[in-house]
Amino acid sequence: MLANPSTSTTLHYSPNSTHNPPFSHTNHRCKLSLSPNCPRFTNFANSKCSSLSLLLSRRKRERLVTVVKAFEDTSAVNDGPQSLPQPISVKIPVGDRHIMVQTGHLGRQASGSVTVTDGETIIYTSVSLDDVPSEPSDFYPLSVNYQERFSAAGRTSGGFFKREGRLKDHEVLICRLIDRPLRPTMLKGFYHETQILSWVLSYDGLHSPDSLAITAAGIALALSEVPNTEVIAGVRVGLVDNKFIVNPTTKEMEESKLDLLLAGTDSAIFMIEGYCNFLPEEKLLEAVQIGQDAVRTICNEVNALVKKCGKPKMLDAIKLPPPELYKHMEEIAGDELVKVLQIRNKVPRRKALQSLEEKVLRILTEKGYVSKDQSFGIPETVADLLEVEEEDEEVVVDGEVDEGDVHIKPNGRRSSPSLFSEVDVKLVFKEVTSKFLRRRIVEGGKRSDGRTPEGIRPIDSSCGLLPRAHGSALFTRGETQSLAVVTLGDKQMAQRVDNLVDEEEFKRFYLQYSFPPSCVGEVGRIGAPSRREIGHGMLAERALEPILPSENDFPYTVRVESTITESNGSSSMASVCGGCLALQDAGVPVKCMIAGIAMGMVLDTGEFGGDGTPLILSDITGSEDASGDMDFKVAGNEDGVTAFQMDIKVGGITLPVMRTALLQARDGRKHILAEMLKCSPSPSKRLSKYAPLIHVMKVNPEKVNIIIGSGGKKVKSIIEETGVEAIDTQDDGIVKITAKDLSSIEKSISIISQLTMVPTVGDIYKNCEIKSVAPYGVFVEIAPGHEGLCHISELSSNWLPKAEDAFKVGDRVDVKLIEVNGKGQLRLSRKALLPEATSEKSSAEQQARDLTEGNTEQSKDKSRATKFVNPTKVDSVEDASLSKKKAYKRLTSSARDGPKNSSTTVSSMASKDENSLVKGEA
Repeated sequence: MLANPSTSTTLHYSPNSTHNPPFSHTNHRCKLSLSPNCPRFTNFANSKCSSLSLLLSRRKRERLVTVVKAFEDTSAVNDGPQSLPQPISVKIPVGDRHIMVQTGHLGRQASGSVTVTDGETIIYTSVSLDDVPSEPSDFYPLSVNYQERFSAAGRTSGGFFKREGRLKDHEVLICRLIDRPLRPTMLKGFYHETQILSWVLSYDGLHSPDSLAITAAGIALALSEVPNTEVIAGVRVGLVDNKFIVNPTTKEMEESKLDLLLAGTDSAIFMIEGYCNFLPEEKLLEAVQIGQDAVRTICNEVNALVKKCGKPKMLDAIKLPPPELYKHMEEIAGDELVKVLQIRNKVPRRKALQSLEEKVLRILTEKGYVSKDQSFGIPETVADLLEVEEEDEEVVVDGEVDEGDVHIKPNGRRSSPSLFSEVDVKLVFKEVTSKFLRRRIVEGGKRSDGRTPEGIRPIDSSCGLLPRAHGSALFTRGETQSLAVVTLGDKQMAQRVDNLVDEEEFKRFYLQYSFPPSCVGEVGRIGAPSRREIGHGMLAERALEPILPSENDFPYTVRVESTITESNGSSSMASVCGGCLALQDAGVPVKCMIAGIAMGMVLDTGEFGGDGTPLILSDITGSEDASGDMDFKVAGNEDGVTAFQMDIKVGGITLPVMRTALLQARDGRKHILAEMLKCSPSPSKRLSKYAPLIHVMKVNPEKVNIIIGSGGKKVKSIIEETGVEAIDTQDDGIVKITAKDLSSIEKSISIISQLTMVPTVGDIYKNCEIKSVAPYGVFVEIAPGHEGLCHISELSSNWLPKAEDAFKVGDRVDVKLIEVNGKGQLRLSRKALLPEATSEKSSAEQQARDLTEGNTEQSKDKSRATKFVNPTKVDSVEDASLSKKKAYKRLTSSARDGPKNSSTTVSSMASKDENSLVKGEA
């Protein structure tokens, strides 16, 4: 499947390379994989391992002898030749084409591996798990790594090291897309560390690998021994010409109004994430339904494949806390837990819960239910017998960390048939707390902070906090707070994206999200952005992108920084609200205002006295996110949605539940937008005096190289001479000049205009230098690189015998262009600008006016006769003003910037309609 179609894909077997696995795959699981012929184990049983006897206890030595004997016995049984297993392939219809799924070809030693092919795009995904379980904790030990090999598109890395390095941001986002739908399907109590590795081996530029990677990971996990409940598949849905397309190509996505990634099972939706341009909720639900139908088809085919070649699930490895511990927990902490959950503020409630947890642990220890002996009941493994010092590596867990939620740090399990472990007590305490919180919401109809299910926390916002920043806003919603700062710049500030295809991509708008540990009152790591920060930042960025003006209308690069200064849920949506206000404060002419809200859910309400209907919660807090069943973030305005992201923590939700959540989210956004209009101080909506000036002008595309010069020397000299910050040229003739003041822009415009000018008959050029003198006339430089001949007959109104009698090199004169011949040579006239010539022209015009009062036909003839003696053409360099077509002409500052600056006219040789200066009111 992966080879060239012209070559055979059969794997040849060599009898000289037999492989004898030490254990059968289903009966034994051991981390030790050393050969029994290794000198370290030669005659191990007879020698009693004298070299290790000083380090190992007698019981450990006996177990190690048993392990080695098992190796020898298994090797004796499997001495015969083996045949290689044959790959299994299946075609699955997706949209208007098929994808090819193949297993048993690559990565046969992994617990599960698969290659998925769409067109010529190939994804290889493997699932492996640790033989020894890790310490229990309240999150599943799953890590996901997705990487795009440059060789997949026939490229190498553009960096110094010609190999792939740390994951890029878009790869991290795909890792999260893979992780989020898989994690809810994992059974509780399975603590074997699981790793999913996914590589793009081939990319054709048409079929996107991200949705394919979700499907590949779901299939590989279903084929493996990991005990998950459902098969997961993913698809992309686009909207082109009002028609939904499943897994559209990259060319189709260029015209699509929707980018929806959906993952789920044959019966429920587990994850959606997408971006659109103010799409109505009903249209979005229609797209979700089409995506769910496609996912159902894939899952049905995969289920048949799993029955054929899937491995038995490790259900016997699941270790859950003892059921009687739940009863003890409710008896000891039940009444006090009800009171603690009524505390409205997050930090006091968190401290009270921690204190109550310590109290429960102390009581159970005093009653003898929790063992104090840390070495009691430790299960021994081969890893304990052979300790190998390895290089420290950073372990990245992809699980979504709830904002402010305290996770249980793993401690060694000290299990005993008659005693509880400390970790089990903490796990049960957290589950009982979630149960009591859900019951309080369903039965009492009130949440921890006293709100109803549809209630929104108090909102406060202000702009202009940072005087030197181009734009700033502080948005506060309850105990969640975002400080958004906007910076404007030219193209040099744009974010360069190194993608899989050989194309340079620059982002002129990007949002960077930061979640420091201080925002939840904790101490933690500070450094590179985490996967969660990258994901939340991209969600807020894509939510705000549809309201930005086009580059032609606003040629700035825009950077938004959202620093979460306080968090209790929904900080990514606070970044959307704060970022929108900060953009307005920076003078960016946004199309409308955008708000975001996070929705939650309690699914099984019948368990807590409800009618069984799912309960939707608006504007959830951190505890409701941790204890609830859904986190559904929706951003947009009153008319439609711009971005959305949904994660499910239970067995998926149906389309009617999603419809209820979307409609309730729309009502919540309307309330938030109304509160944002009350912002005080309000956004200035004008460019700051500290923001750079950008002038946009249009020149002849053939003259662009003249501006750049050899090796960029000319453009560098213009920058040094005029003091501008940057000059950016494009192949279509667009030139952008960035500077801090208007005078430097005027100087650079004058130089560029002269360099790129196209001489026109009738133009007047003043104060031009004579470069050379000949007997028949002088050569005058009207602009850099443009010289013309002023014949001796055109130098003066009086007769001159020789040109050198009246002029010399270096003199400056005013001339008029009177002719451009077929070779492009310029003919100039000084005589046409002399006072005598002007008076003659005036008299000719007077005669023409007199004749006009007589015969009409004669006046037409006279008009033709006086055609070449029209008044002098106004110099465009002196008198042309900047156009108002694309620009903001009022050079005024905001009230915070001080008194209004005086207006200055800027001249340009280019067309008036093609020049603009971006500065002033948005």
